[in-house]
Amino acid sequence: MNRLADSIILLWGWRRWGVAALAGAASVLALPPFNLFFVCWITIPILVWLVDGAATSEGRGVFRRVRPAAAVGWWFGFGYFAAGLWWIGASFLIEAEEFAWLLPVAVVAFPAGLAILWSIGIAIVRLFWSDGWPRIFVLALVMTAIEWLRGHILTGFPWNAFGYTLLPSPPFMQIASLVGIWGVTLLAFLVFAAPALLAGWGERGRGRWVAFGALALVLLADVGFGFYRLGTATDATVPGVNLRIVQAAIPQEVKIDPAAAAVNFVTYLDLSAPDEPAADGSVPTHLIWPETAVPYLLTESPVELAAIADLLARGMTLVTGAPRAETARPGEPRRVMNSVLVITDTGEIADSYDKVHLVPFGEYLPLQGFLEGLGIRQLIALPGGFTAGLERRLLTAGNAPPFSPQVCYEMIFAGEVTPAGARPGWILNVTNDGWYGDTPGPRQHFQQAVIRAVEEGLPLVRAANTGISAIIDPYGRTLQRLDVGVAGVIDGQLPVALSPTLYSRFGDTIVGIIAIIMMVLAGVGRFTMRVRRD
Repeated sequence: MNRLADSIILLWGWRRWGVAALAGAASVLALPPFNLFFVCWITIPILVWLVDGAATSEGRGVFRRVRPAAAVGWWFGFGYFAAGLWWIGASFLIEAEEFAWLLPVAVVAFPAGLAILWSIGIAIVRLFWSDGWPRIFVLALVMTAIEWLRGHILTGFPWNAFGYTLLPSPPFMQIASLVGIWGVTLLAFLVFAAPALLAGWGERGRGRWVAFGALALVLLADVGFGFYRLGTATDATVPGVNLRIVQAAIPQEVKIDPAAAAVNFVTYLDLSAPDEPAADGSVPTHLIWPETAVPYLLTESPVELAAIADLLARGMTLVTGAPRAETARPGEPRRVMNSVLVITDTGEIADSYDKVHLVPFGEYLPLQGFLEGLGIRQLIALPGGFTAGLERRLLTAGNAPPFSPQVCYEMIFAGEVTPAGARPGWILNVTNDGWYGDTPGPRQHFQQAVIRAVEEGLPLVRAANTGISAIIDPYGRTLQRLDVGVAGVIDGQLPVALSPTLYSRFGDTIVGIIAIIMMVLAGVGRFTMRVRRD
């Protein structure tokens, strides 16, 4: 291993950048659909050794001193984001005659922009770099902060936060109930960097073995906690609540075709039609349709509302994604929201929620006037785009507990899937991943949704046009699912919510405390090594 580490440390020029990019790209194998998390025990030590070798002469300016490390960070980040997000380009091919020219922006420029954050992060890491185990702590602390910033600045884009590489299965996922995805990200950088302690230009004494053993124990404790928590799990369900989730799997080019709207609506009606009762005699009480399953403004569509009323049995409720419109003041243009509607068996719209966190360039255009002047519009063919809702709120539907509706992209934001001060009985995520076809994108989206359920200790019901519809319990176990491209229905019961988790009560405060302790330990370790060396 020492020979391998030394060969990487001594790389220079384009070879160094190429290895960084390849290591970053290979790290994506730890994400869905592959879930080969152990790959990161190779790629992250490579990153550490590349930073080990990114030294310059003392006495130069700060920028010159960190420039080699910043280049390593950018190339590693570019490889990670390009390999992990290439599928975004598929959405630009749905209406290729209008958007295909933007494909290079999606698959090259966007990852390149995200990689700037990693470049800044590794540059900061290099400023506080040292020998031995403290450098591993510095890497984990700084890069977790960088990933947190990526998830929050400019409306946030936490997709494929590095912590997801350490969450391949439910036993690994349970730690999210304590520290959330940002705590898992800190843990992931720590444990995946651990092999770098055994080789390279770090400390050669007993300390590296102590640090390596401590990190190994942390990982074992993580997995042990997961198995313990799952071992005490129950399978309780909410009495009298029977769900029917419809996944129509309508191709995206057909779904957005106005001429096909009526046929698509009939497809949902046909799939939803009650058939023979289940073996236990139960019939659906709640029908769930995905994001924008109904393309009409139902307040202006009495025929469609009547059809829904005819479909629903007595006491049955439909919860569906659909656009909703309103005019704020006389004379102002009408605002259209991407919404979730609750419809009773009489065809009455009983409640609604408007999507708060819209997708930039997908549902609205930042700098709209300027970009439209360049001939660019959002992917959704709606003049002016969608308008964001004002607040997150719970909805009620029939005899089910109140639920927190999350429309598509909203589900990836940790700590934001429930309204402040209100705890629902479950989370409903309606989505349409048909924009991205049969690619890793829908699988990655599904994993992130599952982690939100574990963080909050709440069951998750997920309805997708296509893109994985499922019922997930509060432990992140998938009870039933329909995979990408499969049309059909899921009939199942609603799991019972758990008591509030540590993360749902304290959010990222716990991670902040852990980070402060790690900073103190790293500082003491660095000082001790310097004294010993002197």
